[in-house]
Amino acid sequence: LQLVESGGGLVQPGGSLRLSCAASGETLGSYAIGWFRQAPGKEREGVSCISSAGGSTNYADSVKGRFTISRDNDKNTVYLQMNSLKPEDTAVYYCAAAATVQAMCVMNPVWFYWGQGTQVTVSS
Repeated sequence: LQLVESGGGLVQPGGSLRLSCAASGETLGSYAIGWFRQAPGKEREGVSCISSAGGSTNYADSVKGRFTISRDNDKNTVYLQMNSLKPEDTAVYYCAAAATVQAMCVMNPVWFYWGQGTQVTVSS
């Protein structure tokens, strides 16, 4: 399974971006997917995760009400819609896959497959 993120960029505070995580090599429908981020000098943290069928989602408190995770298993892609962006959202965003129906949205070894990351910068 290979994961490729896209959609990052520079945006002003209050703006929006939609990140995509496209999978190849295997069908994504068997995997829980998570979005994680890592800011300079900080540990990688879970942002939002979605179960394999999409019926269960969870979000970090810092992004609740602003970010929305979704998946289209027919397109083998998971999305992260990010609205009302803040400077503190600046980070490299990674998508990850766990070979399970659902996984806790925290760093642990079940998140076995990782993309290369996409930079999100929120600045005026």
